[in-house]
Amino acid sequence: MSDLHVIIAGAGLGGLALAQGLRRTGISVAVHEKDPTPGFRSQGYRIRINPDGITALKAVLTPRAYEVFTATAATPGPRMDTFDHRLNLLHAQELPSLPDLPGGGNLATNRMTLRQILLSGLDEAVRYGTRLTHYDVSRSGSVTAHFADGTSATGDVLIGADGVNSAVRKQYLPQARVIDAGLRLLYGKVPLADDEARSMVPPELLGLWTTIVGPERRFVGLAPVQYREPMTRVTARLAPDIALSEDGDYLACVLGARREQLPCTDDELFAMDSDQLRALTRSMVADWHPRLVEIVSRQDPASIFPVTVRTSVPIAVRESTAVTLLGDAVHVMSPAIGVGANTALRDARVLTARLAQAAGGRPLTEALRAYEEEMTGYGFDAVRDSADRGHRLVGQDPLPSLQV
Repeated sequence: MSDLHVIIAGAGLGGLALAQGLRRTGISVAVHEKDPTPGFRSQGYRIRINPDGITALKAVLTPRAYEVFTATAATPGPRMDTFDHRLNLLHAQELPSLPDLPGGGNLATNRMTLRQILLSGLDEAVRYGTRLTHYDVSRSGSVTAHFADGTSATGDVLIGADGVNSAVRKQYLPQARVIDAGLRLLYGKVPLADDEARSMVPPELLGLWTTIVGPERRFVGLAPVQYREPMTRVTARLAPDIALSEDGDYLACVLGARREQLPCTDDELFAMDSDQLRALTRSMVADWHPRLVEIVSRQDPASIFPVTVRTSVPIAVRESTAVTLLGDAVHVMSPAIGVGANTALRDARVLTARLAQAAGGRPLTEALRAYEEEMTGYGFDAVRDSADRGHRLVGQDPLPSLQV
């Protein structure tokens, strides 16, 4: 076991992946999460896992946990097509297939399932109900994180993996900007519980991700999650110590529009109950192709929740200290190219390797600087690419110029 002790603020996918990687490397780690329980709030449904994400998960998870991940992930193929609201094909896209990776490098996983896999074995490392408020760096270089409940924790490194509203980022990079991208999304899921429900969805809409663009750039995104075997069978066969919630096949359904196109204010939108949210989603596609209207109408109303799309403005990271950032805390992006979670997982893989070098004798600030240079390169490239496609396809606000 290394003498290095790492504090992670935030138990999202990126923070947990980092904790898994550090644990495998023999580095002491403690994760502090503001939510009172792991399932306290909905954080979305289906996630596309691309080659970067798959490679990262293979690096940070134990072999058994990685097997559970691949066995519970759906393999919908490489198609990412775009249609108009009458179901006329606008653009056909087939992503490259990598035969050395499961699913050819194109997987779809349920967010909660992946989260439960990433939590496996971390019971003693994760502390819930501890919201970081600020931190101090001592003259010796150690970092003390302070939490809203009056407690604190001291370590050699503090990682801000605390999401888009990161308290670590606000102190570490106070000049960094996160802006409203002008879009509002309504996330939901359509249960695919039987043959009748499955037959409702045309096969051409069951690719890895399908975008339907309607009038005024209103849009619907569809993506299936269809399991190959029940969760309990997977864990019984591969890892009985990993507890997964059972889940049924479903179609992730995301509706989006410019904020000014919605018939309500943000305050009204975020105060709506489930029936009101479903009525709103129906109204957004009322004159679209009948199949699309039926799909949207079949959403489970309890599954629908609204989201404000926000994006980071790329920024040059200052001189490194014993504090750094990961995932949405540093490079939150619109979902236009579907790589936000994958970029956070990549962060976890890269940072694990750099901290392992520090544990082996490389100066800590030098190791963290190497991570930040690499991470801000691919991370802010993803922010720019997401903003560019979102602007062209669905009217996302243009990204402001680079900050220095």
